[in-house]
Amino acid sequence: MKHSASISVVFLVLVHLAVATAASAAAAMDGAANYLVYVDRHPPGVDCQQYQLGILAAALGSEEKAKAAILYNYKNVMSGFSARLTPSELEAVKKQPQVNRVLPSVTLSLMSSKFDGVS
Repeated sequence: MKHSASISVVFLVLVHLAVATAASAAAAMDGAANYLVYVDRHPPGVDCQQYQLGILAAALGSEEKAKAAILYNYKNVMSGFSARLTPSELEAVKKQPQVNRVLPSVTLSLMSSKFDGVS
C-alpha cells in the first residue's frame, strides 16, 4: 500500500509538470509580447483611459479583449499604453490611425550601483 501511494504522488507530480509545460508552450506559441503603444493625445473632455481602450478595442475587435490585453495607461509624460499582444494583434494596432509608434517593452537593469563615485 505504501508503494502504491508513492507511485500516486509521483504520478500527480508528473501530470502537474506536464500541464504546466503545456501551458507554458501554448503561451510561447501564440508569440504574445508586451509593447508600448504611443497614441495621439485624447480630445478635450474625453477620458484618457477610455480613449486608449477604444483604440485597442477597435484593433482587437472587442472591449473585453482590449481590457484583457492592456497592462498600463500612460497620460502624463506621454500618451499611450502598454499591452500584451500577439503578432497579428500587433499588426492590427499599428493600422489604427491614432497610433503613432509601437515599441517592444523591455526591462533594463543597472550593471553596477556605482556611478561617478556615487554608491
